[in-house]
Formats: sequence, structure tokens, C-alpha cells
Amino acid sequence: MTTNTAYADWIAVDWGTTHLRAWAMVGAEPRAEAHSADGMGTLSRDGFEPALLRLIDPWLGAGTMRIVICGMAGARQGWHEAPYRPVPIRPTDLSPVSVPTTDPRLSAVIIPGLSQANPADVMRGEETQIAGFLYKKPDFDGVLCLPGTHCKWARISAEEVVSFQTCMTGEMFQLLAQTSVLRHSIGVQDGDPEAFAEAVSDTISRPEKLTQRLFSLRAENVLNDLSPDTARARLSGWLIGAELAATKPYWLGQDVAIAGAPALSQAYATALATQGVPTQVHDAGPLTRLGLAHVYASLQETA
Repeated sequence: MTTNTAYADWIAVDWGTTHLRAWAMVGAEPRAEAHSADGMGTLSRDGFEPALLRLIDPWLGAGTMRIVICGMAGARQGWHEAPYRPVPIRPTDLSPVSVPTTDPRLSAVIIPGLSQANPADVMRGEETQIAGFLYKKPDFDGVLCLPGTHCKWARISAEEVVSFQTCMTGEMFQLLAQTSVLRHSIGVQDGDPEAFAEAVSDTISRPEKLTQRLFSLRAENVLNDLSPDTARARLSGWLIGAELAATKPYWLGQDVAIAGAPALSQAYATALATQGVPTQVHDAGPLTRLGLAHVYASLQETA
């Protein structure tokens, strides 16, 4: 798929903190794709509409185009706030919020995120992935893991998100690998699956030793020429292992599905396999589009 001019019935948008992604859609099928670094974190409130237009202008005609958006555009600091909806709730029933626009070609709505009062937690964007997952697996009863910068673990029953938990594992990995003293010892690609699996088990067994283990990556690189690829695998395994230790009440004895970027989802599946937990793995991209498509369809039905 390209960013070239394409016919579209409507446009699907996933607006994250660091990236903006859009698809020219015909029904539930993407005909073109475009993305930019104009994430919520880089924009002032009056910068959202221009950022979107820069990306999707080739897909707009003379008439009005429906834009269905999920993610951080609906945050308090985003384009237009779409207040959180408390769990338990069916994410397939979320009603989107209309967005005031200045360009008459745009008719935009934002899907609200989910909130949990105790323990306090919130999500934006993942609720649309969950909705897409439930359209494919309406009878699923278990836990859906959504790995990413902030990994979500959602307990699902009777098509409702009953509760969820967030872990900042992805962001911690980025900070440690790119800005901490460990950056001098961490490789740029994974290349030691045995080291990863061993690190997962080590941290699940002794999570209290995590911070000590982290510095050992630097020390072993300096003194023993530890391979940067092995160091990266250990760092990933230790952090994901710590996450699994913290979320054990979610996944232990449950049916577990994973939806995320393929490589990251496979890492979580491998980590859970070390604990004897089988998983279903799904690509989150198509699930997000499916969730957005069903919101578009519901809007067409009520128009």
C-alpha cells in the first residue's frame, strides 16, 4: 500500500503518542496507507487538523469524508477529548465523539478509551484493537495481552473488558537501551533466543534481583566481551520476565491471546511458553482496522 491518491469510502486513523497512521478504506479493506511522525506528543491542539490533512489530502475529494480515529487524539492533551468509559464494558459498544473541524471536507469522530478506578488505569487505542479481536473471537473468555510501549493485559468475559493492567515494559526497554549507561553494551537486533528464554525464567524466579542484573550487562560487556546481541536478548528477557511476574494473576490458568506487532508478540509468546502457557498470536494492525471499520459501519447504520 502507498500514500498515492486512492479512492476511499472513509479513512481509518490510529493516532499514537509518537506516530500517526491512516488508511484509505473501502468497506473494511485498506486501499492505501500513510504514516508520519506527527504523534500526539509533538502537536499543539491546533496542529492536529493540519497534521492529518498533510497525510490524507490525496484521498480527499470535493465532498465530505468520514474519518474514524482511535488513540491519543482523544486524550485531554490531544485534538479533542473523548472521555474514558469505565470498565466493565463491551468495547464493541463504544460510541465515538464528534470532532469540530475547520475543513468542510472532514467529518471526524474519535473513539473513547477505557478507564479503571481501582487500581487506577487507563487505555487509549487498545480498546479498538480489543474490539477488532472480539469481532473475530466473540466467544473468547480469557486474557488478551497487547504488547507495546505500554503493554496492556485485559481480562475479557462475555465480550466485556472486565479489568486490565498496564506495564511500562516497552518504554523501560527503550530508555535503558538508548539513553542509560547500558546503551554502550546493547545491540540493535535480537540474536540469542536461548539467552532471552533463560533471562525470562531468571526474573520470574527472582524478580527482586532485576536492577542488579541490569548493570551486569555493562560489567560483562566491559570485562568479558559479552556480545551486544546477547545483552539485548537478556535485557528484553529480564524486563518481560518482570512483567510476567507482576501479571501472573492475569495469565496463570487462563486462555491467553496476544495482539501486537508480530516480532514483539512472538517475544511475549516465547516468554509465556517458558512457563508452559500456550498462546494465540494476532497482528494488531488488522485488528485495529477491523475495530475502526465496525465503528464506521455503525455510524452508517444510524446516519
